[in-house]
Amino acid sequence: MKSISVNDLAALGPEASIIDVREEEEYLEACVPGTRNIPLSRFQQSLGDVPIGRTVYVMCASGGRSSRATAHLTADGYDAVNVMGGITEWYRNGHPVNYQAGGK
Repeated sequence: MKSISVNDLAALGPEASIIDVREEEEYLEACVPGTRNIPLSRFQQSLGDVPIGRTVYVMCASGGRSSRATAHLTADGYDAVNVMGGITEWYRNGHPVNYQAGGK
């Protein structure tokens, strides 16, 4: 499975297609700007929401759920890359995060 660090992903800029597989409540609390939320709990039913024909970068809180989703996408023929450390590592490295009103 292909993986990428959060710093390398950030260097790709806003045109990178990022999917966040955390549950909706987690995503609404804090998310990386420009990501698309497709929760792992309904991932199979939402494959139509995954961009086709381009690399997709898959993120979660710390890397466990995203690695499962990345493996699934890769097996289905998508060019998917797991984001190591997820949004937790993204935040720790100082990259931008959107917070719900009342959050950090």
